[in-house]
Amino acid sequence: MEDSSPATVFADLAAEVEIPAEGTLSRVLYKDDQIRLVVFAFDAGQELTAHTATLAAVVQVISGRLRVGLGEDEVELVAGSWVHMPANLRHSVVAIEPSVMLLTMLKNSN
Repeated sequence: MEDSSPATVFADLAAEVEIPAEGTLSRVLYKDDQIRLVVFAFDAGQELTAHTATLAAVVQVISGRLRVGLGEDEVELVAGSWVHMPANLRHSVVAIEPSVMLLTMLKNSN
């Protein structure tokens, strides 16, 4: 039976990626004119070094524990944590333990 629903559903985001041993994995789950969803899986100690992005973004921790640099600040995030980052904010991510996070990049609607 063909699904005619206009909705996109991910019943279990953590199941969309497998945490690699001693590595990091990213996978684009969805993209359209307004948003881009990327799921990241990190083994303990893996990181995304400090960088900026031209788009605002939201980080949601699905499982595990992450240390996230946000400009001059640093926060520890756990499953269920949510962070909005404005465009051009310098940020970094370090996995304290094996972790999965969802990154939602928000494109300008202007």
